[in-house]
Amino acid sequence: KQWYQRRVRGEKGDRGNDGECNIDDFYPCNCDTHVVTRHSQSENLPECPAEFTSLWTGYSLVFFEGNGYGLSQDLGDAGSCMEDFQLMPFMQCSASDVCRHGVRTDKSFWLAANQGTDFMSKPMNNIDEILPHISRCRVCMGTKFIVTRHSFKNLAPECPEDFSQVWSGYSYVMVTSSSTSGGGQDLSSAGSCLENFFLPTFIECLGRGT
Repeated sequence: KQWYQRRVRGEKGDRGNDGECNIDDFYPCNCDTHVVTRHSQSENLPECPAEFTSLWTGYSLVFFEGNGYGLSQDLGDAGSCMEDFQLMPFMQCSASDVCRHGVRTDKSFWLAANQGTDFMSKPMNNIDEILPHISRCRVCMGTKFIVTRHSFKNLAPECPEDFSQVWSGYSYVMVTSSSTSGGGQDLSSAGSCLENFFLPTFIECLGRGT
């Protein structure tokens, strides 16, 4: 024979003692991660914003052009911080399985370091001579979302409610080449807010090696 136990609901127990709940005992986890790139516009490496960690450092790439077509880099994104500096960081490959590097029409544009303006200076073709004129950058990761606000005045705007200032600067919109190509910045991105204003804003490198 098989026996089946009948379930019986017991009597309700006594209420337990009240516990102690402090607000500091609970730390909600912010699992979102955000990457931002900061440019020093100098030979020195910039620091990450507070509570952000460094991923890598490099040189500030703004824009490059090949065969008359251009591609702009958002200065707030990681793609604008190249770990190595090369006059031509890309090559052209055709449908005939032929790749060419340093075509005369190729150009790359890098954010400039403030070394003083000399529009009469001759083109430079030595990497050691060029590097002091290229801005350094750092890619950082953190849990805070960064947004840029523009005042349209000569005064820095206030941050939106519940936001705190990371840095203030000058509104940078776009770069153009001597041809018809060019590219702009997302005005909500950190890349549209450069901490310093000076001319030239960028350095143009040509495929012929200058």
